[in-house]
Amino acid sequence: MKDFTKALAAGLVASALAASAASAQVVTMATGAQGSLAYNSGQAVAKVANEAGITVRTQPLVGYLPLLDTGEIDFGFSNGVEAEYALGGTGNYDRAHPNIRLVGTMFPLVTSIMAPCDLGLKSVADLKGRAAELRLASEYTSSTIIPFYIAGALANAGLGYDDFQNVPVASFVAGIEALGDGLLDIALVSLNAGAGQQAAVKLQGRGGLCYISLDDSGEGVAAFKEFLPAGSIVARAQNDNVTGLQDYAANLISIPWMMLTHADADEELVYQITKVVAENTDALKASFPAFGNASVEQMAPENAVPYHPGALRYFEEAGIKIGG
Repeated sequence: MKDFTKALAAGLVASALAASAASAQVVTMATGAQGSLAYNSGQAVAKVANEAGITVRTQPLVGYLPLLDTGEIDFGFSNGVEAEYALGGTGNYDRAHPNIRLVGTMFPLVTSIMAPCDLGLKSVADLKGRAAELRLASEYTSSTIIPFYIAGALANAGLGYDDFQNVPVASFVAGIEALGDGLLDIALVSLNAGAGQQAAVKLQGRGGLCYISLDDSGEGVAAFKEFLPAGSIVARAQNDNVTGLQDYAANLISIPWMMLTHADADEELVYQITKVVAENTDALKASFPAFGNASVEQMAPENAVPYHPGALRYFEEAGIKIGG
């Protein structure tokens, strides 16, 4: 009886150790440069994970998807379009990263092309016949995914970069600043972006900034998805309080902002991280307001990148359907 009791106790201890393995290890999470979207997202997730007993150490790395592919870091963030490009070595990636895996969507990113309102470019149809006279932000040397966003918006109207006057800019913010300074006619601006609001103030004499509404027809969406396969076109109502939507409603670009891991990541760890994110949306929002747009039901959209088995286990348990 004594031996049986010892054996039972040993078994219970072993089970407890196995169950806590995910929280016992130090998890590395790449977060991008300080102040970036990835940085703010990573800090918020790390906070709730640590409070749940999972030891997460954030690392402010840039261009970290190759490190994720090789398993040198455990988790990172990317928009869903770039994740697909990285997987297959297409788009803005010149080699494949076959080991990256999805954990799930943190929240959607809503963005699109804008122009000074006095140009009267209410929809992409208005670009036709005028493209040659319009100056378009191009290159984005420090953020190579952005030209694909713009290319998707242009393709939506049957146009491309070559139809416009291309003006190279260094970064997302630099493009918005150039738009506000009158050096550009069209650039990509995220919904409610602070830089966009500042640029609109500079352009008050021209009516501010307005979004150029996309074509949501089947043909238009198909052309858009040639460049943004993980993206979608979403309607946003006219809103006096939102820069770019003060005068009329518009169809904009929506891209899932996703957490990634790698194929060899521990299944229990990924399951626990997925669970922490899905079940702590209020705490995440308190740390980073963008999580206020999160939807647990839409945490697992279809994507060319496979979901990690640990994430799939949680989704099945929670009744979350892939593509739902």
